[in-house]
Amino acid sequence: MKVLLTGATGYIGKRLLPVLIEQGHHVVCCVRDRSRFNPNKSLLNNISVIEVDLLDQDSLSKIPQDIDVAYYLVHSMSSAKNYKSLEQKSAINFRESLEETSVSQVIYLSGIVNESSLSDHLSSRKAVELELEKGKYHFTCLRAGIIIGSGSASFEIIRDIVEKLPVMIAPKWLLTKCQPIGVSDVISFLTKSMLNEKTFDKNFDIGCDDVLTYKEMLLEFADVRKLKRKIWIVPVMTPKLSSYWLYFVTSTSYNLATSLVHSMKIEVVCRNNELNDILDIHPIAYRESIKLAFKKIKSNEIISSWKDAHESSGIKINISEYIAVPVHGCFKDQRSKLIFSREECIDKIWGIGGNNGWYYANWLWKVRGIMDKLAGGVGLRRGRTNQNSISIGDSLDFWRVIYSNKDEGRLLLFAEMKLPGEAWLEFKIDGDKLTQTATFRPLGLMGRLYWYSVYPFHGFIFNGMINKLTK
Repeated sequence: MKVLLTGATGYIGKRLLPVLIEQGHHVVCCVRDRSRFNPNKSLLNNISVIEVDLLDQDSLSKIPQDIDVAYYLVHSMSSAKNYKSLEQKSAINFRESLEETSVSQVIYLSGIVNESSLSDHLSSRKAVELELEKGKYHFTCLRAGIIIGSGSASFEIIRDIVEKLPVMIAPKWLLTKCQPIGVSDVISFLTKSMLNEKTFDKNFDIGCDDVLTYKEMLLEFADVRKLKRKIWIVPVMTPKLSSYWLYFVTSTSYNLATSLVHSMKIEVVCRNNELNDILDIHPIAYRESIKLAFKKIKSNEIISSWKDAHESSGIKINISEYIAVPVHGCFKDQRSKLIFSREECIDKIWGIGGNNGWYYANWLWKVRGIMDKLAGGVGLRRGRTNQNSISIGDSLDFWRVIYSNKDEGRLLLFAEMKLPGEAWLEFKIDGDKLTQTATFRPLGLMGRLYWYSVYPFHGFIFNGMINKLTK
């Protein structure tokens, strides 16, 4: 079958794609920025890629006429004032475009929306569902609560809280009930719903059998990790204070923290589990999903991470626009040094960041991360998705990977930290020489003052880093 996959670069989309191909389908991947889409080479013979913007009706004309099933895996945790109308417009455009094709079924992954009072983001997902179900095709909506898996936002946030705080003074929304589900089970529900007539024109809640409060989830996570943790709930934390609490404790951005806090006040408990019997799926328990996630982390098999999404930084960029590093009106710190082994140097460069740090003066990088966090930025806590590989579009601490080519020996990073300007960091091997270039394009007087204020540290940090990389 020919399957249309929107959100192909997202957390779920990246995991669903290889499963669909393994099942023998040809997958048409919809992406907004083709340069961010880097599937495994083994998948290339079974996919085609189209660059579309759901808000641009004309671009949707690229969707093939002969598709059989379409997955709608697009949603935003944006804090923009008009995101609800934009998401609704995207759904309308998508629905109208598909009505010009031979599609039999559309499958949408949404959130559990059983409460009468919903957060803005959950109500937006409900509105998208209502638009998509108006189509002339069969519609299936799967509603999930907290998704647990290596690299998922929920898992990483819980991990940050539990592993960093032995004692917690927490907001009262930790007493809200939810029904989590492992990401592997989400993929199973998505694939087994395909062209199953028993799922046509219906919506289903999906979750494991465990109904837990967020506090219970934190304590059970701690128990799996063999950590002793104490949690005290206080009723005085306002949503704003709760957002700051979540933002400073975890690797999430403030915008995402705000959206999560408002959503976490709403109970997300399944109405029933009838789809389990229809599809013969028996979701693993919350505790088992945690163990499975750590097994993937330990073996470095993280397929996708929420941190690679633009929402993790709150900065939306088109990567192709930043590959050409500007020259005019910029400040540069460029250093070159001979290398003794090209292979070892490349391995060091592609291992930079995350657990390995930045090879020199890591404490200063951490200080810079703390300063960025205080300024409302992402800090260093995002780390990296995979310690062995780097792909275009990945997050790398407070950088975004713009270009990555081991054969060419070039890695280009764009800064997502809070800056009065734009910054790039490039590593390039030419023959037996490594050139390391930091470029900064200042924004006004503040940008120039910033560059000169940090310039004395560049000689110390960047010189030490290139020495370590070429040693």
